[in-house]
Amino acid sequence: MLDDLSTGYRTRDGVRVVAKNLCGVIPTGAVTCLLGPNGSGKSTLLRTIANLQAPISGCVRIDGVPVGRISSHDLSQLIGIVLTGRGSTNAMKTEELVGLGRTPYTNYWGRLTSADRCIVDKSISEVGANELRGRLVASLSDGEMQKIMIAKTLAQQTPVIMLDEPTAFLDFPGKVELMRLLRRLASEGKTIFLSTHDLDIALAMTDYVWLLDRQGCLETGDVDSIGRSGSLERLFSCHGLQYNPDLRHFEIN
Repeated sequence: MLDDLSTGYRTRDGVRVVAKNLCGVIPTGAVTCLLGPNGSGKSTLLRTIANLQAPISGCVRIDGVPVGRISSHDLSQLIGIVLTGRGSTNAMKTEELVGLGRTPYTNYWGRLTSADRCIVDKSISEVGANELRGRLVASLSDGEMQKIMIAKTLAQQTPVIMLDEPTAFLDFPGKVELMRLLRRLASEGKTIFLSTHDLDIALAMTDYVWLLDRQGCLETGDVDSIGRSGSLERLFSCHGLQYNPDLRHFEIN
């Protein structure tokens, strides 16, 4: 839950507020998509919710507890997050990278048990990446890397999964396959929250929408209510493009 949350950055020159006075609840057991134009602060909001950066004011609560008061170890068992970028993992093999998702549960030495390895294998299979087993991370395409990072998060087995632009590097069948996976996970009780620019796929396959505009204002609701409010057209439509709320997609005239 967002409790009067303001997001942004603290710099040498002061505070830069990106969005302010945000309130909203991410529903449990559903897929919620964070939509907005470039520069609206979607990644900043997602990172703040996941406690990867501090809020400017207000707070994010999980079951009533501010995330800032939850230990990093406990939070790693609550929230799994997939961000863009590779980090320093190029020398790893794919199974090793996915195995890092088990870190919150391993012993001091980080050794995987046979049960951990079974979870890693299952996670790789769930994202359709069996053919990537044994590959070096450095050899993966951006789309292949995205699958492996999602598998790593699945191996973490958290009740909340957050993803920043997870469909960005996938082809169209891959995008649909991923959204189907996320919907299945939500039906099993997980809370899914993702940002994306793939509007048509998101609106066709999501349950709830968080709509963030360039002024830092947030509108939340189910897909139909947001679609009929006119907000989608206001943010994304241009000459010759309009949103059809009955079919849940944008039409080019």
